[in-house]
Amino acid sequence: MFKIGTRTIPLDTPFTHNDIQYPNNWIRLATEEDKSAIGLVWEADAVRADDRFYWDGNINNPKDLNGLKSQFISQVKTTAGSILAQTDWMVIRKAERNVDIPSSVATYRASVVAKADELETAISAVTTVEQLIALDLSFPSEA
Repeated sequence: MFKIGTRTIPLDTPFTHNDIQYPNNWIRLATEEDKSAIGLVWEADAVRADDRFYWDGNINNPKDLNGLKSQFISQVKTTAGSILAQTDWMVIRKAERNVDIPSSVATYRASVVAKADELETAISAVTTVEQLIALDLSFPSEA
């Protein structure tokens, strides 16, 4: 957004500054020197904080860390369960009919369980919202 001091000057809108009226296309047609001469500067919009972690996109208003930790641990459990569900039939087949689980599937399932345990421990250990944001919550890809 363009500003003169603390005043926002919308693009394609006529404005008055120091008793001079500027037409709606002045900002688009003016050179950088023209803009600078009247004190018109570009100020980038503030980046909105991630709503998963902050209320109202405000980095100064983080959500409750314990609530976030519970939510993320639940998400890890759901994700791990969803991944494991794809091969649960092999585990049931092994239990019911003693048909071996392919070693690649057993290894992959073990890595998913290990990763879920690792993530739950990491989430439980964070002491700030920023630490939670920094965690890599991805699971291993299928072998």
